[in-house]
Amino acid sequence: MSRVCEISGKNVMSGNNVSHAKNKTKRKFLPNLQNVKFFSKALDKFISMKVSVRALKSVEKNGGLDDYLSKTSNRVLAPQAVAIKKSIKKFKKRN
Repeated sequence: MSRVCEISGKNVMSGNNVSHAKNKTKRKFLPNLQNVKFFSKALDKFISMKVSVRALKSVEKNGGLDDYLSKTSNRVLAPQAVAIKKSIKKFKKRN
């Protein structure tokens, strides 16, 4: 499994450990990812995602997965989130 947030697209970054003697060794900065189940009111089902804690806070602040995805532009969202957003829009148009 890749270490990528399925909402924000945040992924692993690389950099250097720098010692006191200024020696540089490569390292990875891993995002804080959690496995979370969101409930979609529009689709009436749970959606399991691997999400960064920062994105999780944003979803909770905006009132749930449906509201967060509808308010956020597609440029900011990861491809998986855009697909869920489209399915939610399609379902809302039917009803």
